[in-house]
Amino acid sequence: MDKSSFIGIFFGICTLVLGMLLKGSSLEVLLNPAAIVIIVLGTFACVFIAFPFEDIKRIPKLFRVLFSNRKGMTQQDIIEQFVDYASISRRDGMLALEGKIDEIKDPFFKQAIRMMIDGQDPDYIRHSLHERIDAMQERHASGAAIFSQAGTYSPSLGVLGAVLGLIAALGNLDDITMLGESIAAAFVATLLGIFFGYVLWHPFANKLKRKSTREVLQQHMIIEGTVAIIGGSSPRSVEEYLSVYLEEKEQQRGKGGVRRDDVAEAEI
Repeated sequence: MDKSSFIGIFFGICTLVLGMLLKGSSLEVLLNPAAIVIIVLGTFACVFIAFPFEDIKRIPKLFRVLFSNRKGMTQQDIIEQFVDYASISRRDGMLALEGKIDEIKDPFFKQAIRMMIDGQDPDYIRHSLHERIDAMQERHASGAAIFSQAGTYSPSLGVLGAVLGLIAALGNLDDITMLGESIAAAFVATLLGIFFGYVLWHPFANKLKRKSTREVLQQHMIIEGTVAIIGGSSPRSVEEYLSVYLEEKEQQRGKGGVRRDDVAEAEI
């Protein structure tokens, strides 16, 4: 579970509710069916028009990505595994890594190791895996674009809702009660449009981009680790080379959490 998504939504709602209460507004005005229909259904309509159905079908999966943490390796785990693989390959040969393939859960990592064991040229491996990364980034970008566009449409639909509310208000100039309700409904549509656009949809798009960037970083580490082992690099060299992908604090803690005595022992 991605706690930050839930925490962010919670504080976003609290900001809206507390802001209205502090301004002396009633929360009941938010329960405006017309405004909700215009913003929610209108946004969905715009998204369906803007994107092909193949992209639309991925929306439930995108929400799962937003509210869950991808189970997999950390950067430190990748470094530790490559140090281990470098030790095995130097001691027992590249084919000895074949027994490690079934232990690898990540499909990208498994493909890289399999290509290495098959004796593929490093340039071919690098090119092939980079092509796979490019295709993945395109998929991720299209998913983030859905929420980014939704964040653009929602505030504009809020303006549309405000116009419709003012039209209704002008039609009830003789009824003070209806006039007030119509004007309130007009501004509620604008409020909800801005809230959904800038508190939900745009942040969702940014989170998808950040998660994609992290996954791409790990895959670049896998490519470089694979090529380093093919080149005959020592476990220590592999560790030091891949540690550049870590933050400075993590590097200072011992190059990805791999103990120095373990690396020295692996090089013997």
